Amino acid sequence: MNRYYDIAIIGGGIQGVAVAQAAAAQGYSVLLLEKTALAAGTSSRSSKLVHGGLRYLESGHFKLVAESLRERADLLRLAPSLVKLQPFHIPVYRHTTRSPWMLRLGLSLYALLARFGTGSGFSSVARKQWGTLDGLSTDGLQHVFRYWDAQTDDQALTQAIMQSAQSLGAMLICPAEFTQAVIADDQCDIEFRQNGQIHACSASVLINAAGPWVEQVAERVSPRLAPFPVELVQGTHLVLDGELKQGCYYMESPQDQRAIFALPWKHHILLGTTETIYHGTPDNTAPLAIEERYLLDCFQHYFPRHSVSVLSRFAGLRVLPADSSAIFRRSREIHLQGDRSLNPRVVGIYGGKLTTSRATAQKVMRLIKPSLPARIAKADVSQLSLELQ
Repeated sequence: MNRYYDIAIIGGGIQGVAVAQAAAAQGYSVLLLEKTALAAGTSSRSSKLVHGGLRYLESGHFKLVAESLRERADLLRLAPSLVKLQPFHIPVYRHTTRSPWMLRLGLSLYALLARFGTGSGFSSVARKQWGTLDGLSTDGLQHVFRYWDAQTDDQALTQAIMQSAQSLGAMLICPAEFTQAVIADDQCDIEFRQNGQIHACSASVLINAAGPWVEQVAERVSPRLAPFPVELVQGTHLVLDGELKQGCYYMESPQDQRAIFALPWKHHILLGTTETIYHGTPDNTAPLAIEERYLLDCFQHYFPRHSVSVLSRFAGLRVLPADSSAIFRRSREIHLQGDRSLNPRVVGIYGGKLTTSRATAQKVMRLIKPSLPARIAKADVSQLSLELQ
């Protein structure tokens, strides 16, 4: 193992591996430390979507949606075996709060922000076809829109990006627990535990990509960076027995009008998600009974003829800015927290989406470039195919 790296990364989730790939492609020496396994946390507990985020349009996050749709297009091109377009259906009922004209406007804007590229079109499902929609209730149904977004295996995608990074020279040590780092004048001195032994190395820049554990990692860096106020928000998913043969369903929760997805997933149904403020340690996150009931009530409202049998359940944690607004309205934009604005030696990644992880990595690289030695690029990540070996 080397004693010096240009960049050391803590965390083997989607954000960390994306930075590793971007950095290795630009010719930098890279070390990634992961405590348990790649995508062991939130990056394997998502809704499995690579999407623009249609619902973010309501909150005015147009820049994020446009960026997400660009990334969706790139991932469809670069990872065709891992990221696939799926039809999504939005049913509109007599009491749905979002009217057909409002949804048509939103879908038109979605297509515009996707630059009318692959998968940007939408249509209405003819009334005579409603009976084919997997048992969707037609009681009070007034309209059904069909549009396109993408699904992925989040864990497999994370692994594929890390494999790409390793093919470019990045080093992965897993399992390895980061224990501390001391910021020096022009580098970080890092310690980590592997197989019960403490190892040391140095890096020009340390990237904290620990996801929900970002604050725990930050506390082990001296001197301590100024904290960024965040809250952990739990999202629970259920895997149900049965199948959805016509694609995905974007449903408005009758309880609070939030968006709930029912998705085909490995010959079963994936149902999610919730938004519950989480106050415990990230290691102990688990679905709550009240979350399960909330999701099942929504599913049975729209699919009353489906028998419901929960095969499994899982929960992941989002890192969102702490403020007084409703969770649904809070920004999903990334926040990069450096130890200093110029030539940062430590950068923490707060928040972020699976879809935009590669775009986030490019932002990180632009921020830390002044802190790094000159290197010769090896590859262009926009042209690197992503296939799990």
